[in-house]
Order: sequence, then C-alpha cells, then structure tokens
Amino acid sequence: MSEDTPLPFDLPSVCRKKLSVGFDGGQLSSDAGVLVLRGVEERLGLAKRLASAMRDRRNRERIEHPVEEMLRLRMFAIASGYEDADDCDRLRHDAVFKMAVGRLPGSGDPLCSQPTMSRLENAPSRIEIARLMAAMVDQFCASYRRAPSSITLDIDDTCDTVHGHQQLSLFNAHYDERCFLPIHIYEGATGKPVAMVLREGKTPSGEEVRTVLKHAIKRIRKRWPKVHILVRGDSHYGRDEAMAWCEETPGIDYIFGFAGNDTLKRLTQQAVDALATDWALSGEQKLRRFMAIRYGAKSWHKERRLVARLEATAKGLDVRYVVTSLKAGAKHLYETVHCARGNAENFIKWHKSQLASDRTSCREPKANQFRLILHTAAYWLLLAMRNATPERSPLSSAEFSTLRLRLIKIAARVVEGAARIRIFLPTACPERTLFRLLAGRFCAAGP
Repeated sequence: MSEDTPLPFDLPSVCRKKLSVGFDGGQLSSDAGVLVLRGVEERLGLAKRLASAMRDRRNRERIEHPVEEMLRLRMFAIASGYEDADDCDRLRHDAVFKMAVGRLPGSGDPLCSQPTMSRLENAPSRIEIARLMAAMVDQFCASYRRAPSSITLDIDDTCDTVHGHQQLSLFNAHYDERCFLPIHIYEGATGKPVAMVLREGKTPSGEEVRTVLKHAIKRIRKRWPKVHILVRGDSHYGRDEAMAWCEETPGIDYIFGFAGNDTLKRLTQQAVDALATDWALSGEQKLRRFMAIRYGAKSWHKERRLVARLEATAKGLDVRYVVTSLKAGAKHLYETVHCARGNAENFIKWHKSQLASDRTSCREPKANQFRLILHTAAYWLLLAMRNATPERSPLSSAEFSTLRLRLIKIAARVVEGAARIRIFLPTACPERTLFRLLAGRFCAAGP
C-alpha cells in the first residue's frame, strides 16, 4: 500500500476557529460492524461449508489467499454494501476487513485483489455448483436446533436485468427487458433462504418447476424425513406437473394462485351477482365473500379444489382464485394461508435490491450462479444478525439496508501494538449498546 499522504487543507472556520483537514489519522475504517459479522459467520460456518464443496486447483505451494478466506471477504463485502469484485482492490488494505478474515490490520499481508476474486467466481465446475447449491440447502436445515414439524416454502422469481449478452439472458415482453428470471425459494415464516436458481428470462415450465421443487425438497427430506411441507406460489407455478408431483409425494401440500377463465366465470357467476346486489344494498365500501369449487382444466389429469375470493367495491367486482390440496375453509385458505405469500416479496427485495444480487454480469451462467450463492451467504449473515437483536429494539424488524447503516457502517480507528490490537469507536455512536450486545453474543473473547 502506498505511504504517500496528501497535504492537509482548510475548510471554512467554525465559531471563529480554523478548520484543518488531513489524511493522517492512521488506520481508519468505516465498517467496524464487519467484526461482528465475523462472529456471525463463524457461528454459521458458511465459508467452511462452501469451501468444502469446491476443489482448489491451484498449486498449494504458491497459494497466498485460501479459498475460505476469499469467501469470507466476499461475503463481508457484499453485506457491507461492496457488491462488486472490483471493490476488493479498495478493501484489501482495510484494517477491519483484514482482521475479519484473520490477518493483522497493519503488519498482515494485503487481502486478495479483484483479479484473484474474479478467478474464484469463475472457478467452480457444474458439479461443484450443484454441490454449493446443496450446501446452501444444508445451511437452511442446520439453522434449526431441531427438526420442525412443518415448513412453508415460498417460490417465486424476479427480473434480473442484464446489460450485455450473457448466456441464458432472453428478452421478456412482460418486463420489456433482456433479463434472467432467477427462482427464489424461502421459508415463509422466517425468511430463511433455501435455494436461488439462475435461469433464462422466461416463465418456467411445469417440468422446470417440478424439477426445482423435487431437488430442494429431496435435500430437505434427507435431513428431515418426517417434516410436512407446504409449497406456496403465484399462478405461473401452479402447473399440473408440479401439483401432480406434490400430490404423489406424501407429506407435501400446495397452494398456488390461479388465473381466471370463462369456465370459472360461469361457475362463480351466481355468487358474484348475489355479492353485487348485497353490496349495493349494504352501503359498505367493500364486501368480500369466499367459495370453494371443484375444477379440472383440460391439461389436468384430475379435478382439483379451487378457492375463489369475490370482492365488490366502488371500483367494480374483482375475483381471484387459488388452487390447493388443503382442506381448510375457503376464507382461511385465502386470507391467512395464501396472502401470507406477500412476505416473499420482501425477502426477494432484501436479496436483490439491498444486497445487489442482480449483479450477474459474468458471461457464463456458472459464475453468475456462484454469485447468487455468495449473495445468499451474505443474506444469511444479516438475517442472523437481525434475529439476534432483542425484540424491544426497532432493529429487530429492520430491513438489511437499515441494519447495514446502523450496525456495520461505524467508523473505527485501529492501532496495532506488539501484544494487543486496540479499536477505537466513536463516542457518540447511536447504537453502541446494541453493538456491544451483539459483539458479546457472537464474538465474546475467552478468559
């Protein structure tokens, strides 16, 4: 690192006192919270789990940056808002990031540069990518102290706009963009990520939905053979192939949105007319009713249960449908079970917008899939930090961008001595009590 120090300069005075500024404050960092993320990562074992799924093909005698160390650096950087591999060039001398991966802040060697990190992202083979994705499902299962009796898997996709000619990118007329449409699967109650699958920018087919669910659930059932699983998604995941597989597999139910058609309109017409009349006579702003019907599409091999939500307002009549294998009441299935799927949109927002997982700019899909895995690992770090926050704190329900601003973006001055490293944090740090609590939970030093 260059030792050149720019000359000091002056700014307008404050209360008649001269204001001088100089870049001679020593080893400073703006990301002190990364040291807490270090404890979170050690607790979760993410880097070790991912590194064990990869083969390091480099000459061992010439390795300066182990795979596990580079994975930690990339996770910490993404969680801290440095989502590009180019940022490694600016972070490789940062005292806090060096300590977070196990190097001394001043006398330790610099961390890996952007070219080294880019080579890592392009290194995994197809088999290793499959192992890495399986490792993330294992991470989901390992996050529970004991096997749950039931879980809900929310499956959805999101537009990942591309700006080049990456493989798998296609033009999507709905989004009016050339994009990927990666599939995201989360546990609906906790927001824990299960799988992220990079795929081409078109609506998934029934066979593709079935394959994704089959592989993810098979991996989960390997750890939890008796867990009941509810699969929940919107209408383009309610395909006959996926529903038939769920019906054939014991212990799996589903509830999917379903697009209306003329046949369903005829089946619900009498109830809709009655609702419109009752709403006109009641004078209420909104009136809702629910009904369950049996329906079999031409492409289906059997009839299935559909739930219709009928709503009358001043704007007109609105009818929505869901198809399900569950036996509960129509109102409960729609309002309580199906509508809870909206939380998955927040999970995707945290992953895509606040952790920038749409930075899939590599040409090969393997590298872009590996990036999705790395961003999912950073998601785990921030989710674990948020879950460790006391419920009385407003940050216990904060979004990842707020957690980053309040708990990670904290200035620090690092002083390395012969036997001790001192870290000086701002006296006026607003979250110093919570920061100390989390540091005690994840990073407490031994006696």
